[in-house]
Amino acid sequence: MTRSRSALSLIRAAAPAALAVLVIVNFAGYALFGANGLLAWSDYRHRLTERSQELETLKAEQAVLAHRVALLDPRKVDPDYADELVRRETGQVRPDEVILQIR
Repeated sequence: MTRSRSALSLIRAAAPAALAVLVIVNFAGYALFGANGLLAWSDYRHRLTERSQELETLKAEQAVLAHRVALLDPRKVDPDYADELVRRETGQVRPDEVILQIR
């Protein structure tokens, strides 16, 4: 004589396997579609390109600033650059004067 299982006992028997499958599907979904997933790689490459360009711009700006700092070295100040800075900061530049930027 075979006993038939009730629906509740079938659910209890299948619950651990179903839970394991849901966990695996969840991890697989995040591995593909998550913020760090496989489909986000193209976005990472795009952002890396943008950041590389920004870095190059900042390095160029840093070089300009380093040059200006070198011109203001207390041991050997560039008199023209010092005069330009003082006149600009104190408002002594006339409207008809042209100040050339040092690069």
